[in-house]
Amino acid sequence: MRTGFVGLGAMGMHMARNLHAAGLLGGVWNRTAHKAQALAAELGCAAPASLAELADLCPALVLCVSADADVLEVIESIRARLTPESLVIDCSTVSDETARAARARVRLSGAEFLDCPVSGGVEGARLGTLAIMVGGEAAAYERARPVLASFGKSIAYFGPSGSGQAAKAANQIMCAGIIQAVAEAMAFAQAHGLPLEQLVQTLGQGAGSSWYFVHRAPNMIRGSFPAGFRVRLHAKDLGVCHDMAARLGVELPVVERMLGEYAELIARGYGDEDISADFRLKAELFARARA
Repeated sequence: MRTGFVGLGAMGMHMARNLHAAGLLGGVWNRTAHKAQALAAELGCAAPASLAELADLCPALVLCVSADADVLEVIESIRARLTPESLVIDCSTVSDETARAARARVRLSGAEFLDCPVSGGVEGARLGTLAIMVGGEAAAYERARPVLASFGKSIAYFGPSGSGQAAKAANQIMCAGIIQAVAEAMAFAQAHGLPLEQLVQTLGQGAGSSWYFVHRAPNMIRGSFPAGFRVRLHAKDLGVCHDMAARLGVELPVVERMLGEYAELIARGYGDEDISADFRLKAELFARARA
């Protein structure tokens, strides 16, 4: 199935390359056109000037954009060009309500829409090992499987439209707790003068380990936080989690605390650093106590 890719950010660029490696990529589009043109020249695919032209060229489209409004803007740009054979696969992280609204608009053209948010970071996107959570019609999911398999290792169907985004929201809540715990543990260990490289090697084999600890604690040791997943983007995702929980009359303490810490980091100019930059705030707790 000839597939177009929309959104060539840190994740999308690798996902598009993996689609190409699978022989499925027909064209790419990015809001910053030179990125699409450069990738198209590298891979030998098309880089249409408009989203509508990409939809004409490719019966399947994968979206990987930043926010809810971006998803709906893309849908409006392509909707007139969709046919009953078209399939829109949204790998962005947005709310379940946005997923259902996008599907409703796509269905006006007889096409199908799947919400397929991904997890696994830039490393997973590069290696083609992302975890993918799918919501939408089961038949559309079966059609999409070859596309999803090109950049995902674990692909799970969760149910009707919006279910994929609800599963991703649960993932982002878990990440918030892990980020806080790892940052606090590393700041605690640093304050006690422990050899941090040895600590990561040892605890990385223990019961408290996680992918995040093994791959992001080294950032904390170096005091350098190159963007794998930016603070401002996870803050956006946790805002979605906050709103989804609020619709059920619940406030999530881990989410609220993380949102507060991210707000502080963004205010200090660290919004484009990796989420492991939360270590900055935890280390300060011990620095203030010693002052």
